[in-house]
Amino acid sequence: MYKRSLLVVLLLMMAGLSSLRAETQKERPDVKELIFSHIGDSYTWHITTIGHTHIAIPLLVIVRSPETGFHVFSAAKLHGEHPYKGFFIAQEGKYAGKVVINDRTGTIVRPLDFSVTKNVLALFISAIIVLSIVLSVARWYKKHPMEAPGGFVGTLEVVVEFLLNDVIKSNVGPEYKRFQSYLMTAFFFILINNLLGLVPIFPGGANVTGNIAVTFVLAMFTMVIVNFSGTKAYWKEVFWPDVPVFLKLPVPLMPIVEIFGVISKPFSLMIRLFANVMAGHTIMLSLVSLIFFTVSMGTAINAAMTTFSVFLSVFMFMVELLVSFLQAYIFTVLSSVYIGLARVKHH
Repeated sequence: MYKRSLLVVLLLMMAGLSSLRAETQKERPDVKELIFSHIGDSYTWHITTIGHTHIAIPLLVIVRSPETGFHVFSAAKLHGEHPYKGFFIAQEGKYAGKVVINDRTGTIVRPLDFSVTKNVLALFISAIIVLSIVLSVARWYKKHPMEAPGGFVGTLEVVVEFLLNDVIKSNVGPEYKRFQSYLMTAFFFILINNLLGLVPIFPGGANVTGNIAVTFVLAMFTMVIVNFSGTKAYWKEVFWPDVPVFLKLPVPLMPIVEIFGVISKPFSLMIRLFANVMAGHTIMLSLVSLIFFTVSMGTAINAAMTTFSVFLSVFMFMVELLVSFLQAYIFTVLSSVYIGLARVKHH
């Protein structure tokens, strides 16, 4: 495990070094640009840089202009000197890094964008991986109905049994079967994306669960399931809680607090997952950047900072492995708790 961790860190450092060598100016590297280029989304998937040659996968751009309708083309067409059919990538402003177009008045506007960006492609890849794992395990059980599993299948069975018995059943209650498919899917989907984000080479390296749009959608799924499956007792506790009447009339203080809680629960799920994953990626990239940032400070300082950076990077990678499992577990636990609270019965 430690050897694999060190290899990943070294690959990260090599990727950062190749990016910095491509810079023509002999200045300190722009650490902010390096970090945000990794944690942000893009229309191309950068693999590596060899000399002055950037090796990247251009993705599919699908946009709809209000004047000319839909356009589908490769992102490689947007990296020339001139706009392609009027579309170009904004370099600054509120649309920086996004495909934009000039309207009839010359104002830069953003068209409807359905493009397959780096994060979207990473979502497809992770979904395929999750489906492949589930179907392959199901196929093994079908072929070996009377055998005890071992290896990867046995490990996966332990995880599934733990989630089912100690998380879903204990928190949701007797009606857990209605929700176990969603909760299991959420756990493995988040886990696979977290782990892929730690792999510095294609198809890993995308910051999917560190994207607030992705965590927002996951949190909304939980919110919809919680509120649409809520019992009468649950909604009674929201709009007419069991508290003294003066806390409900004439000013509905407690109902307002309860409604705020309904909104804040999915919000906490969204922010917790997003902030932890993005912070981990940012810290690891910052530690790796220390190596290149101290090159101009002399051989002794650079050697010391390189050793320090490699040691901390390996440590942070091990922490991020733990966080990858922990955040998937926490999201599943809290989602099951919220669902269980919504299924409360009258006593």
